[in-house]
Amino acid sequence: MLRRQNGTRAGMRYRRQLRSRIIVSFLLFGVGLTGLFAATTLVMREWLEEDLIESNLQIEVDKAAELTRRDPEQAKLIPFGTFEAVRGWTFGRHQFANVPFRWKDYDTGVYDVDEIVDGERRAYKLAVHRNDDYWLFLQYDVTEQRRTQTALTLALFAAVGVFAALSLGLAFWLSRRVLRPVTDLAARVAALDDEPEPLASHYANDEVGQLAAALDDYARRLTELVERDREFNADVSHELRTPLAVIRGATELLMSSELPERARDRVRRIERAARQSAELTEALLLLSRGERQGPGEGESCDAASVVDQVVETQRAQLGSKPVEVRVEKHATPRVAAPASVLAVALSNLIGNAFKYTQEGYVLVRVDEDAICVEDTGPGIDPEEAGKVFERGYRGAKAAGKGAGLGLAIVRRLCDLYGWRVSLSARDGGGVVARFELG
Repeated sequence: MLRRQNGTRAGMRYRRQLRSRIIVSFLLFGVGLTGLFAATTLVMREWLEEDLIESNLQIEVDKAAELTRRDPEQAKLIPFGTFEAVRGWTFGRHQFANVPFRWKDYDTGVYDVDEIVDGERRAYKLAVHRNDDYWLFLQYDVTEQRRTQTALTLALFAAVGVFAALSLGLAFWLSRRVLRPVTDLAARVAALDDEPEPLASHYANDEVGQLAAALDDYARRLTELVERDREFNADVSHELRTPLAVIRGATELLMSSELPERARDRVRRIERAARQSAELTEALLLLSRGERQGPGEGESCDAASVVDQVVETQRAQLGSKPVEVRVEKHATPRVAAPASVLAVALSNLIGNAFKYTQEGYVLVRVDEDAICVEDTGPGIDPEEAGKVFERGYRGAKAAGKGAGLGLAIVRRLCDLYGWRVSLSARDGGGVVARFELG
């Protein structure tokens, strides 16, 4: 079934191609034109030939009947022209018994007759004139005409086949020639990078040139839009660093002073939120720069330590829910990225597990090449597993408010640093998030 669907889709894609439309249209035009010419030739030949022969035969046999009526002693048929293929017979009243048996049922008129003569099938036209005194017959052998007509029909069919082949070859050649500028434009568009080269200068001022100019204008506007977005992200991230640093400094001073335990817990929450915001700001700043220049080299972090930090920061989301948190470290991998970037990525995965798990457990397992987060929450539908990483998308089972941006940021960070992330349903309910480190 899958192969059939793939074949159907491929066929539909081919039928939608402009080149295939040109080829099919040109082929149908060529075959239709030559086929119509061949059919018209056959019909006109048969019509003219039949009309001419039958009309002349009827005229001649009627003329012979008139002559016989005027001068019975000269009773005979005078064939039109001098053709060996034409023969005539006249039978008087006393000779009706001599009329060939196969002709006795024919009334006045012209008939198509096929007979076996001397072991050979012959075709001829038979003109008949009957009255009370005479029966006149004029026979015109058309066997050779029938053979010629058959040969002509075969020749015309062969000509249609030849013209169809020529039309197909010409269609392929013309389609390549006509679509060459379009194909070249598509190749140039596919080769565009972050700083696109103008396209219109490579083409004449025709339809393709106008399309290239429209693409240049669209690329310019899109580049300006992306650049403004990057600059905004970079500016906001940079400007937020100062107030966040002030907040963290103030929380450190508060933590060093004598505070009641409840107040100290609230300050800790402020400190964790400030640290998380600083990490997110740093990650967004790096993401904004890195998408243009690529990730920096030389900076690395301990993934296991980052996991401990993120688990501690996100633990506040559990509140008083009966959820057990387990961290299993089977390895201590180092990741070639700033700790703030890895912390942002893991904060979204671990934070979602804490947020949506109402009871049971959350397991964070650190392996040499991956970090897995397993929970016993409401789970995820298989068809939503890939969509949740799209910007603004929230799963059907997602509770509470959210903009649907957290996992989209994780996907962007993975694309930038060569990581891979995936979500899948856990047997028995819940979600397994796998974060591969390279």
